[in-house]
Amino acid sequence: MKVHRFIFSPIDENTYVLIDKSGDCAIVDCGCYDDAENEELASYITENKLHPVLLLNTHCHLDHVFGNKFILENYNLRTLCHEKEEMNLKSSIGHAALFGLSMEMPPEPERFVEDNEVIKFGSTELKALHVPGHAGGSLAFYNEKEGCVFTGDALFAGSIGRTDLPGGDYETLMNSIRENCSVCLNQQ
Repeated sequence: MKVHRFIFSPIDENTYVLIDKSGDCAIVDCGCYDDAENEELASYITENKLHPVLLLNTHCHLDHVFGNKFILENYNLRTLCHEKEEMNLKSSIGHAALFGLSMEMPPEPERFVEDNEVIKFGSTELKALHVPGHAGGSLAFYNEKEGCVFTGDALFAGSIGRTDLPGGDYETLMNSIRENCSVCLNQQ
């Protein structure tokens, strides 16, 4: 699996394109905010002859779903996310306004992902790990073969995500990292 990272939106959100050797790809946390960012992502996909087959959300705070509508309109993909993120999707327009930003309502999810579910595209496998604490339905997507994990805002290099937003809780996040991401962390 090859990984390409973009930094999008006024909030500097990380969007990842996970590329299988087949050319199929998964987009994780599409944070494209405007037409220029939409074009940057689309150009990368076209220039590399990629075939988007999955849109995954680690969680559904506004900055992680800004581009979900663009992905639906251009690649006919709806997100896979945890069911506890429905409220964050529905409240994203109001949260955007608090930051002085605007957005359209993100599309409804294609379906919900369960803890420990294995998601496949091409020959790539990602294990979904429920890591609540930053958001109630935060997920990490773990690729054991490559030894990498995409944690959204639950875990950063040397830090953790905010726990003061609705659905956040410090103790829950710390327990999630210890219990649910220990497999990922112990491999490194």
